[in-house]
Amino acid sequence: MKSKVLLIYTGGTIGMMQDAKSGQLKPFDFKHLTEQIPELNKFDIDLSAVSFDKPIDSSDMQPAIWVELVKIIENNYNKVDGFVILHGSDTMSFTASALSFMLENLNKPVILTGSQLPIGTIRTDGKENLITAIEIAGAKVKDRPIISEVCIYFEYQLYRGNRTHKFNAEHFQAFQSANYPVLAEAGVYIKYHHSALRKPSVKKLKTYTKLNPNIAILKLFPGITSAAVNAILNIKNIKAVILETFGSGNASTEKWFIDAIQKAIDKGIIVFNVTQCNAGAVEQGKYSTSALLKNIGVISGGNITTEAAVTKLMFLLGNFNLIETEKQLQQDLRGEMTV
Repeated sequence: MKSKVLLIYTGGTIGMMQDAKSGQLKPFDFKHLTEQIPELNKFDIDLSAVSFDKPIDSSDMQPAIWVELVKIIENNYNKVDGFVILHGSDTMSFTASALSFMLENLNKPVILTGSQLPIGTIRTDGKENLITAIEIAGAKVKDRPIISEVCIYFEYQLYRGNRTHKFNAEHFQAFQSANYPVLAEAGVYIKYHHSALRKPSVKKLKTYTKLNPNIAILKLFPGITSAAVNAILNIKNIKAVILETFGSGNASTEKWFIDAIQKAIDKGIIVFNVTQCNAGAVEQGKYSTSALLKNIGVISGGNITTEAAVTKLMFLLGNFNLIETEKQLQQDLRGEMTV
């Protein structure tokens, strides 16, 4: 039987066409997708599409949109074999990470893709990204999907979504997954690295639609002031702060800084230690500059990305109490960190 894939267009560069009169980029009608990419007619895949009424720029992505995507996936979960989400690249890692937490027991592929150049331009990277993403979403072995997790496909590489970070705004290879190997590589053939793939769940899909966005990021830098630190830690209704530290989790040992962090933790604010480095991990206690953080109750994020840390906190705070949130932060829930 043909694989069935649902294409979900949220917005982004990939869905843009250049207006002949004004020269401006504008979304094209996805009902006429095969006119722009006639290669899709050659697929042995039953392809259907749904488009957001108003295309969303990647910079305007919000948790409410993630909830809408989860509902679309849930409503079509038993109708199709896989999903491809067209999305702007700037916040794609956030969306992929969020969906990974909101879709528990996933046993079908959810592939996000996009492009650096609009699909209506001659040198676009969008066609290859879209065509291969659809092929991966429909790929099966013994009538079972090869992929059973939320991924990003970009420039011949398939990544675990909650391990990615957009690192380049100019090159077609826009994403990195520094702390986890790629899941597949597209060349003459698509080569899957099966040892890196998540196992499909035998349980029923469970979706979550509650997210708590009352978090903040405090990125450290030499010379940061007490006023700046305390302004972040004392935001009204703040529930958690991601502390972006140096190297393997290091921060200032100045008394005012440690006292400020301690005071926040005593008030019930979660402080989650994530490294500023693209690769590597937080190892609290490796140096004296991180041992103090560990001693006062700062939670180590290990090798989690900032994008995954943000969305994991939103997910946990939206669905669990403080104690359970702190516990699950230190656990690998969807392959987002190495424990």
